[in-house]
Amino acid sequence: MTRLLKSAPSLAHDRVILDYDQRLMRRKLLTSAGGREFLVDLPSVTNLDDHWGFAVDGVNIEIVPAPEAVLVITGDLTRLAWHIGNRHTPCQIHPDRLIIREDHVLERMLEGLGATIRRESLPFKPEGGAYGHGRTMGHSHGDETEAARFGWHHHGDGQLHFHAPKGAK
Repeated sequence: MTRLLKSAPSLAHDRVILDYDQRLMRRKLLTSAGGREFLVDLPSVTNLDDHWGFAVDGVNIEIVPAPEAVLVITGDLTRLAWHIGNRHTPCQIHPDRLIIREDHVLERMLEGLGATIRRESLPFKPEGGAYGHGRTMGHSHGDETEAARFGWHHHGDGQLHFHAPKGAK
């Protein structure tokens, strides 16, 4: 039996390394760094960033964010953060920099706004939703997202929009 842990137990036996997308799940077979396989079967889709890890048959397995391709952004952070947020893009906020996942469309836009950008490979843990939890609804560059299932899409310009089905009123 697998149970989610909100806080750190006194001992971690193993860890599972997951990127930002992988840390949003409902049901999945995971393999820890130590080779343990375990099934995660949650009642609903859950943001694992809100949890420390799993208790699996008496073994505590920590969730560790995997390094991934990100853009580290410096400049007029207030202005840049507004433009990133206006595009509903997950963003990790620090006093001296912003971090978003690598995105060539946003990179060009931010450079045009005067940002200095460097590419890195770092664990990505963005801010939660507007009410302190959850995830923002980002946009896609070809991957199917939750938004796409409801008719939201873009035409290669990176700007997410919606067309009502024909005949809808």
